[in-house]
Amino acid sequence: MSDREAGSGGREAAKRKAGDGKREAETASAAQSASRRDFLAAGAATLGALAVPRPASGLPLSGSSASRLPLPASRLKQSASRWPYSKIPLPEFAKAAKRIGLAGIDLLQPNEWDIVRDAGLVCSMGYANDRRDFLSTGFNDRANHSMLLKELEGAIPLAKQHGVPNVIAMFGNRAGKSDAAGIAASVEGLSKIKSLAEEQGVTVCVELLNSKVDHKDYQGDHTAFGVEVMKGVGSPRVKLLYDIYHMQIMEGDVIRTIRDNIAYIGHFHTGGVPGRHELDGTQELNWRAIATAIADLKFTGFLAHEFMPTRDPLTSLKEAFTTCAV
Repeated sequence: MSDREAGSGGREAAKRKAGDGKREAETASAAQSASRRDFLAAGAATLGALAVPRPASGLPLSGSSASRLPLPASRLKQSASRWPYSKIPLPEFAKAAKRIGLAGIDLLQPNEWDIVRDAGLVCSMGYANDRRDFLSTGFNDRANHSMLLKELEGAIPLAKQHGVPNVIAMFGNRAGKSDAAGIAASVEGLSKIKSLAEEQGVTVCVELLNSKVDHKDYQGDHTAFGVEVMKGVGSPRVKLLYDIYHMQIMEGDVIRTIRDNIAYIGHFHTGGVPGRHELDGTQELNWRAIATAIADLKFTGFLAHEFMPTRDPLTSLKEAFTTCAV
């Protein structure tokens, strides 16, 4: 993802401030949903008005000898979702991400793509729209196909032009549909965009989300659902965005699931469970082992960090990068 940041009907929690160092009284998962929704709705026009946090200890925003230390070697291309760091102006965040060792920034609107490219990074996952109902309105409903296809038909050539390798799409809310009906509709709709994606060399990544905590009624909430759609579409340019945070909540067994289904996965998102916070000892996953398993599979896509920092945001991001630099 993301993470990202995109709109979702039914998510009522207040927007959580990423990296403010305080855990709110409400659940962190609800805060993540609101933050991602509100960031997408706000759009790029509000970025310049957002406050800039103090420089990270150990990772100055300006150049220093500390920022020139050798970066850990990694077999994985790592990136970070934009929305948890939205208080840092994008040009500054991109420069900081570059110093950390990241290769890209995830979940950006088209008018932001060249900003990160100017910093020597890529937009590792782009949006095709800025709709507030982005998460809930997906390919599992044929009534949405005309709108979704029109958005992707415009975004995919633009993504190629700007060197963006992936654009994000959603399965959408169940709304009473059976899995069989949702799979059939998704296969039908995504099959109509695969030729353009293949021609342009841009991958449409359809995200798996949890319906237990953050996105009630989302239909693509298990790996098996997404894999059946990918098998039906049968394209190297239509893949799953496997969000490890979401799938740990729904089904666990993360490493084996990734190994069994890597052929259908085009992108990963991270986030500590529970709470979608740092990849550290406060949560239940072994991120070093997960990153190693993905790298051992010769995965060539991006592992994008999409967690809400509870401490200094850039320090937390640097620690996540180091953890997954395998």
